[in-house]
Amino acid sequence: MEISDKLAVVTGVSKGIGLETARRLLDNGAKVAGWSRSAPDLRHENFVFFETDVGDPGSVQKSYEQTIDRFDRQVSILINNAGLGYDGLLEDMSIEKWKKMFDVNVHGVFYCSRLVIPGMKEMEEGHIVNIASIAGTTGSERISGYCGTKFALRGISQALFKEVRDYGIKVSVINPGSVKTGFFDAMDSMQVHDQMMRPEWIAESVLQLLQTPANYLPVELEVRPLMPKGKLKKNE
Repeated sequence: MEISDKLAVVTGVSKGIGLETARRLLDNGAKVAGWSRSAPDLRHENFVFFETDVGDPGSVQKSYEQTIDRFDRQVSILINNAGLGYDGLLEDMSIEKWKKMFDVNVHGVFYCSRLVIPGMKEMEEGHIVNIASIAGTTGSERISGYCGTKFALRGISQALFKEVRDYGIKVSVINPGSVKTGFFDAMDSMQVHDQMMRPEWIAESVLQLLQTPANYLPVELEVRPLMPKGKLKKNE
């Protein structure tokens, strides 16, 4: 897709992968609507922030309507990046935290995607990129709820691309390994370290997916740190 002058919506834009993706899109001439609960440190003539709780369908509907009104065009690109996670044994997880993860990580993708697809069908062009996780490819102890949301997101993505591909709409999912963001701040079992990937690297992968040829559909991409524990010495 030619990104210049297209309208993109990026959820979870306040920091990390969402913020870096918004910057890449703006650098390539896109108009960007940023949806998140907190405003990012980003100022650009083609960027507008809309306070949004993606887990609340009313909030998403309001932001969508404001976005269309402000930019006076349909959404060509949707980056479903907003997400959160809590760790702990399943038996100890509070119902409130469990539901919150599914509201944001799964239901939020539904609330956002269902609104932009009709406009994409009219344009016969569009690209939805869902940011999932390695945790959606294999279960891990103490993050059963988070794994469940990302497995669900991958399943939704796999089904949705088949629903919309004949309208010229692409759906791709990225499964990153550990990324050095504030995501792990709420997880006692996860420690941030310098061997993690950087959010700008994931943003670059998003951009590359968006810029693929019209009849080329990248369905799923898995990315990991090359040396998650650092480079081994030759005698090890």
